[in-house]
Amino acid sequence: MRPRRFLPCGPLRGRIRVPGDKSISHRSIMLGALAVGETTITGLLEGEDVLSTAAAMRAMGAQVERLGQGNWRVDGVGVGALLQPQAALDMGNSGTSTRLLMGLVASHPITACFIGDASLSRRPMGRVIDPLSQMGASFTASPGGRLPLMLQGAQPAVPIEYRLPVASAQVKSAVLLAGLNTPGITTVIEPVPTRDHSERMLRGFGAELTVEELGGERIIRVVGEAELRPQTIEVPGDPSSAAFFIVAALVVPGSELTIENVGLNPTRAGLVEVLRQMGGDITLLNPREVGGEPVADLLVRHSALQGIAVDPALAPSMIDEFPALFVAAAMAHGTTVTSGLDELRVKESDRLAVMAAALTSVGARVTEQEDGLTIEGTGGEPLSGGANAPVATHLDHRIAMSMAVAGLASKAGVEVDDTRPIATSFPQFEALLEGLCT
Repeated sequence: MRPRRFLPCGPLRGRIRVPGDKSISHRSIMLGALAVGETTITGLLEGEDVLSTAAAMRAMGAQVERLGQGNWRVDGVGVGALLQPQAALDMGNSGTSTRLLMGLVASHPITACFIGDASLSRRPMGRVIDPLSQMGASFTASPGGRLPLMLQGAQPAVPIEYRLPVASAQVKSAVLLAGLNTPGITTVIEPVPTRDHSERMLRGFGAELTVEELGGERIIRVVGEAELRPQTIEVPGDPSSAAFFIVAALVVPGSELTIENVGLNPTRAGLVEVLRQMGGDITLLNPREVGGEPVADLLVRHSALQGIAVDPALAPSMIDEFPALFVAAAMAHGTTVTSGLDELRVKESDRLAVMAAALTSVGARVTEQEDGLTIEGTGGEPLSGGANAPVATHLDHRIAMSMAVAGLASKAGVEVDDTRPIATSFPQFEALLEGLCT
């Protein structure tokens, strides 16, 4: 355990740059490993989750090399040429690594054992096991479809048409990645659009992939036995990491903060839209495109936020940002209502229950429903903070960072029980926060 108390902070001012987007970083290494030749990556997120992906791709034959801060080179083996790993693939805390790599392995003639830490080993993998089993892969999982898990890939795998029962970019991506080495056309139908980094990057690497809108649904098709071409990738800043600093600048009086190079993919930008609906002063500066992804610098000023009913249709575009949004809602004027958030119960922790308990313990008024939270704001007044026991984060990096932000806008500060999990996605978080609060 590494507890830390985050104390009230003066205005946040200046310019910062957050680490590279985690979703794009994972996919850059995976697709680079499946291309034939050398892919170069700048701005890669070097958190523990992405390093788990890099280690796994090395174990299956790719050369993955760090050249300097955020700069990496991947020499790929080609689709269909992954090698049998000689030891279990340790996914650490990374659900993204696990689910996407299960998709990759599922259509290769290899067997892999997936293991992870205590938190990841509690997370169910059934949503990925189901479609990959239909493609011919076989699984021996721990009870409840959990890790440790043994996967035997199918050769050849069978192309399927799969309708996502629950909106999940990870399940969609796993099926599309399995489709790369599957003869024929693999189809995924999305009733609700989810983040589309996999589609953009697969096209960029040369896969034959089409997206059709039909009756409000997205139909994504990928042609198998693909030949991927190596790329030069510049990873934009992670909007999920930027979220904590956006909320901090909005709720700490007097703040005016510029966050540079933030990825604003429309399937990921829901938080900015919701915070603007609440009255947040967020200005997009220098909008541009980097590697097929929309990017801008965000100028964020302290604002008097108003509670709203958050449109559940926006949930997939901000699913990882809800813990940060809950902190903003706790300091708004009036009531914020969220719904359609069932997926938050199977993240690194049950984020609805854990955030409800954490915010309540520091003076917020929160009611927990089955699929969301209702939060009565303080009207801009600081939260009381946690005078007694530390906040329980349940090994969840986003809970830890959200409650750190709550501490900045409190009277007594907030003690987080363990800051170590923050390194999974944002190793520089505490140092950046300290630099702004001095």
